Amino acid sequence: MTIKSLSAAKKLCELSEWKFSNLVVQKILYIAHMVHLTKFDKPLVHENFEAWDYGPVLPIVYGHLKPFGANPVGNVFRGIPNAEGEEEIEVLTAAVASLSNRRPGDLVAMTHREGGAWAKHYSPERKGIIIPNDDIIAEYRDIVNGR
Repeated sequence: MTIKSLSAAKKLCELSEWKFSNLVVQKILYIAHMVHLTKFDKPLVHENFEAWDYGPVLPIVYGHLKPFGANPVGNVFRGIPNAEGEEEIEVLTAAVASLSNRRPGDLVAMTHREGGAWAKHYSPERKGIIIPNDDIIAEYRDIVNGR
C-alpha cells in the first residue's frame, strides 16, 4: 500500500515525539521512501520528491510544515489520516530508530550524495524537478554496493 505523504510525515513526527524539524522530516521521509521502494518494489508515498536546494522535498509536506521553520514541528495534522499499512509503518519506524539521532547536516549530506538521485536532477535555476523513483532505487543500490 502506498500512503499519502502527509500521513507519513504525521507518523514520523509522532514517532519522534514531535522533535523533528521540517528539514529532518523531509530527509527521513526520503530515506524511508528509498528503503521502501527497494524492499517492497513500490513507493512509500503517493507524491513525488522534487530536487530542491536543501535536497529531496515533498512540496505538500514542506508547505504544511513551513510555518515551523527550523523548529520542531507541532501537531498540525488534525484531519490528516493516520498512516496505515504494516510495511509502511515498519519502514517509517525503522527510519526513525536509525536516523533520529543524526544531526540535520548529516541527513542533508546523506541525501546530497554525489551521483545520487537528487544530484542528478537538481538545478539551482529550475524548481519543481521530479526525482524519478528509478533513480532513487539506483542510488540505494549504489549505497548498498559501496559506490
